[in-house]
Amino acid sequence: MIVKQGDCLVEMSRLKTNSVDLIYLDPPFFTNKRHRSTSKSDKDISFNDNWDSKEQYIQYMSERLKEAHRVLKETGNIFVHCDNNASYIFRDILEKIFGSSNFQSEIIWTYKRWSNSKRGLINAHQTILFYSKTSKFKFNRIYTDYSPTTNVDQLLQERVRDSNNKTVYKRDDNGNTIAPKAKKGVPLSNVWDIPYLNPKAEERVGYPTQKPLALLERIIRLGSDPGDVVLDPFCGSGTTLVAAKLLDREFIGFDVSADAINITNSRLANPIETKSRLLKKGVSSYITKNEMVLNLLHSINAKPVFRNKSIDGIINDLDNDQLILVKIQTKNESLEETKTLLARALNKKKLSRGLIIRTHKDEYLETSLMPSYSTVDIKVIDSYNLIIKQWLS
Repeated sequence: MIVKQGDCLVEMSRLKTNSVDLIYLDPPFFTNKRHRSTSKSDKDISFNDNWDSKEQYIQYMSERLKEAHRVLKETGNIFVHCDNNASYIFRDILEKIFGSSNFQSEIIWTYKRWSNSKRGLINAHQTILFYSKTSKFKFNRIYTDYSPTTNVDQLLQERVRDSNNKTVYKRDDNGNTIAPKAKKGVPLSNVWDIPYLNPKAEERVGYPTQKPLALLERIIRLGSDPGDVVLDPFCGSGTTLVAAKLLDREFIGFDVSADAINITNSRLANPIETKSRLLKKGVSSYITKNEMVLNLLHSINAKPVFRNKSIDGIINDLDNDQLILVKIQTKNESLEETKTLLARALNKKKLSRGLIIRTHKDEYLETSLMPSYSTVDIKVIDSYNLIIKQWLS
């Protein structure tokens, strides 16, 4: 285990040839900016990504990737993290050093980030170029859960390819479909939906361009085995090394920044990993509202809000440049209780208008102990079911 401050070109030259099993690097992206952030201790941390020319950047990265190729084992893999600023540059360099026959995949890491700062399409992905040193590279297949939209027949019946290379159901001698064995899931694709680190994530240390542990854990599982050596020549906040440690790999990390090395050593001493429900259970795990609630929200053009007990939806009123919070009365709530919850949510969000969809008439008198709603404007409308029920009665 090595964590050292220094230029990775110099430090890699000291490593033995064919000594590393997996290399991941998240180098400067040719953004021509100085990237800054603030650590948890309020210390300013930055690194420079300014270059005199594209040629200078290409030479800088080519020299270091040649050394990476030298130290990588014959069964080794390299994963190069980049974005649209430099992906075309890295593809060209890697083709020359590793060869086109050793290109394995272009991984798309997709995520959601909320921003209104850019005119045009918001960047919502980065690229990880996956190359091997030879055709004998390590590859551990990873399986993911089936999509909720997967046809159940695809899970319950065995499938094979016929003489025309068409996928068909496998049948026995009597023509009956054959029941399948247990299935591990769907083989991992090259599009990875892994949440970006939000500002309050437990594992965030305030280092610019810090990547989530879940991303590095997946890469390391994919291309190495326990006990293997993982190298990160631009280790930054140390995410690769922490992931390697958690997965029982040996690790080597270099960085020119003393701040980066200090943060890395601190994280290695006390690894913290953000537990993401989205990553563990998928997007569908957040859809916690029943069909009736979703239909009511849809009927008034409100967007559903999940993970919030006081709000069910939001109406984005572009004509009047305002947001309207929506609350649907639950079975056991009086109308006054529903108003109280919505009023508190409005005050907390510093909004003034709310809409309640009433689903039943209260069977008892509403109390006068609820807080005043003088600061907010709450409109109550009846659901279609309640209107029909009252009409029929």
